[in-house]
Amino acid sequence: MEEKEQDKEAKWYVVHTYSGYENKVKTDIEKTVENRKLQDQILEVAVPMQDTVEMKNGAKKQVERKLFPGYVLIHMFMNDDTWYVVRNTRGVTGFVGPGSNPVSLTEEEIKALGIDVQKIVVDFKVGDNVTVTGGAWENTVGVIKSINENKQSVTITVDMFGRETPVEIGFTEVKKIDY
Repeated sequence: MEEKEQDKEAKWYVVHTYSGYENKVKTDIEKTVENRKLQDQILEVAVPMQDTVEMKNGAKKQVERKLFPGYVLIHMFMNDDTWYVVRNTRGVTGFVGPGSNPVSLTEEEIKALGIDVQKIVVDFKVGDNVTVTGGAWENTVGVIKSINENKQSVTITVDMFGRETPVEIGFTEVKKIDY
């Protein structure tokens, strides 16, 4: 990859993988991100799926199919570290783009895939009490420990088995508690 200054904003890139390795590549990249503490640089790894109906033995069956077999989408800041992590993940054959210059998706392409690109402006800050409004932690009350603007998420602590446990939740699933 050419030496270039780190991107100022995260962009979506497409990575080509061996066929059938999409979910393994996604899992491996997510593990590497966690191990190397790159959560603020590689924000999301996605294998877009679509629901389809297929006929099997005369019966209709709803199944999930990969929208782009052989490809994985990655929302990240492009720099030497992130390029190296992704490029050297087992099953990855390369970024989509000419030579070693990955090309990011345009906003129009991202919207066409159904990925929400608008940033959410929040009225809470670290230390605020919030209630979780959806997902597995619905109705849980927690204290915001950190806010990640890039991932559009907050980390709150919840009481689990008698100890404080950090949980990451999207901006749209928390509501500030006003006392």
